[in-house]
Amino acid sequence: MFKTLQNAFKIKEIRTKLFFTFLMLIVIRLGSQLPVPGVNASVFSDWFQNQFGDSAGLLSAFTGGSFEKMSLFALNITPYITSSIIMQLLTIAIPKLEEMQKEGEDGRKKIASITRYVTVGLALIESTAMAIGFRNQGMMDQTVGAWGIVTVIAALTAGSAFLMWIGEQITENGVGNGISVVLTINIISRIPQDITGLYDQFIKGASSFASSVLAAVIIIAIIVGTVVLTVILGGGERRIPVQYAKKVQGRKIVGGQSSHIPLKVNTGGVIPIIFASSLMQLPIVISSFFKSSQTNNWWTKFLGMLNSGRWFSKETPINSIGVLIYIVLVVFFAYFYTSITFNPLEVSENMKKQGGFVPGIRPGKPTSEYLTKILNYIIFIGAIGLVIVALIPLFFNGWFGADVSFGGTSLIIIVGVILETMKQIESMMLVRNYKGFLND
Repeated sequence: MFKTLQNAFKIKEIRTKLFFTFLMLIVIRLGSQLPVPGVNASVFSDWFQNQFGDSAGLLSAFTGGSFEKMSLFALNITPYITSSIIMQLLTIAIPKLEEMQKEGEDGRKKIASITRYVTVGLALIESTAMAIGFRNQGMMDQTVGAWGIVTVIAALTAGSAFLMWIGEQITENGVGNGISVVLTINIISRIPQDITGLYDQFIKGASSFASSVLAAVIIIAIIVGTVVLTVILGGGERRIPVQYAKKVQGRKIVGGQSSHIPLKVNTGGVIPIIFASSLMQLPIVISSFFKSSQTNNWWTKFLGMLNSGRWFSKETPINSIGVLIYIVLVVFFAYFYTSITFNPLEVSENMKKQGGFVPGIRPGKPTSEYLTKILNYIIFIGAIGLVIVALIPLFFNGWFGADVSFGGTSLIIIVGVILETMKQIESMMLVRNYKGFLND
């Protein structure tokens, strides 16, 4: 990986893209420190810890700590993630959107444009609810009137829209998927604080030197093991052999080559994890702005189940039911996202037109059914693998009370995005080498 980066910096075009990405990351971190005008940051921070408690970890990780600081980027890219989920669900329900998706690049651009408008709409709704909630709960300066509330709404909405724009600029002019890069830098920014917390809690606070060494070994083993499993899961694939029939064109015999269709075990990448985690956090965030006089009602218990910080807890084992909801969501989004990005019928038809076939399988519909069967099998394995990797740190967090914002979900996102970005850099270098060879 380091050799790839070293070689990439030698190429001016890639070096410019890397510098642009780095510059955008600095802008993101600076924006995460700028407070929203009119909101009492210290009062909000205390309210945030009391209101969210154990569920603050994942929310802090996804927003890079900007939500608890109530900065301009407090909403971060969560409205964009939510709008992406909505648009992908509507693609199946609305034929017009389904037609757009099949139009190729132009159709995807139209859907992306609609997604932007939905993102701004969601950010406006969320910021309005937050501003009114802040005012009602006394977290805004007393001198702030109606115009101050409008200012808070505008600041939060603009911050979310600006982050979405930065993500798109990174995708077009930088390196990697912009939205994933933004999410990754948010998570990474919280890791030093979390490592310090683990050190103070388990190593520095250990009863003896042997206990502190054992705690350090266990922490390192969990982190390294999760990273290794994520790398293995990301690199695993099932290769479907494809044989092309020989054809006579003039005096030449063409075709007859052998190839394969690479079906990744983790076909959805980090998307199922991001979507499932965001969807489970949404009810917790919304309900936090509404006061409830009952502490033991069914809704409070349900929110406890959605809170990943309370899973595997010895005191409240009923909250671990949320693990089942999480597993179902991850598996659902893994199948759903793959169904959008990979069409077995289209692949089989293209193979048939080019004279290709899977050995032992008839071209056309039988090939499509065969690919669908194999795909359903490996998607399930990949989804379960994602769940296992995500739940390993959460188990230790819940069972031993480790208070960290990053866990399996965060590590999967970090490792997945870094691997995908490195692959993109390698592809850019490979394309440049081909261009140089052709120009010579």
